[in-house]
Amino acid sequence: MTRIIALSNQKGGVGKTTTTVNLSTALAACGHKVLVVDFDPQGNTTTAFGVDKFDCDRSVYDVMVNESPVMECKVATSIPGLDVLPSTIHLSGAEVEMVSMISRESRLKQALDAVMDEYDFIFIDCPPSLGLLTVNALVAAKEVMVPMQCEFYAMEGLTQLLQTISIVRKQLNPELQILGVLMTMYDKRNRLSQQVMEDVRAHLGAQVMRTVIPRNVRLSEAPSHGRPGLLYDRNCAGSQAYIGLAAEVMKKDMASKELAA
Repeated sequence: MTRIIALSNQKGGVGKTTTTVNLSTALAACGHKVLVVDFDPQGNTTTAFGVDKFDCDRSVYDVMVNESPVMECKVATSIPGLDVLPSTIHLSGAEVEMVSMISRESRLKQALDAVMDEYDFIFIDCPPSLGLLTVNALVAAKEVMVPMQCEFYAMEGLTQLLQTISIVRKQLNPELQILGVLMTMYDKRNRLSQQVMEDVRAHLGAQVMRTVIPRNVRLSEAPSHGRPGLLYDRNCAGSQAYIGLAAEVMKKDMASKELAA
């Protein structure tokens, strides 16, 4: 069964795109068929895979507004088994254009339902907001991962996001589950990072992923080369952490199947 995972946090700069790119790459390297939906008008995920967002004939905008099929808009990346549904600046106007549309909250879900047999994992990189695009992502997803930076304002806005997830679950998508909160940009030399991580774990308990993503220069350099960190430097601490995160995500899938059985 296809796992559809949205990565969401209305705060920017918390590692959503870095996590989307490297987690999906790690899972593709394990032999899974993966689709990444770049749902942020900035198109950083698209660029990180080496795809020129200014040279895309069609994008996720066409899927959302013109009902173009996903398989006609997706682009194969240099990574075997990994496709990206690119984003362009046109997506920034999609929320306004969709306001008057019927079933505007479920347009992405309808589009992804048609490709469920093609992929093992579908990742949705959400924009840093709680608007109609993010609601579409949460309606389409089965799980949501929340990257959270190990800094002072880490908890700020989390309550609002969890409330949004709860509302979507009650009114639009009862199957939506929280996969976990992912602590990112952790600096072991910084006492504040350790304190923030301890506070978040004390507050959220088992909802926090065991894997912690360190602050890592090599991961930061990778997008400028149009490559995921795992391809840019597989042995750096950040890449190794994402390999561990992929193992944890797959293990959670196995655990859920055992419980269902």
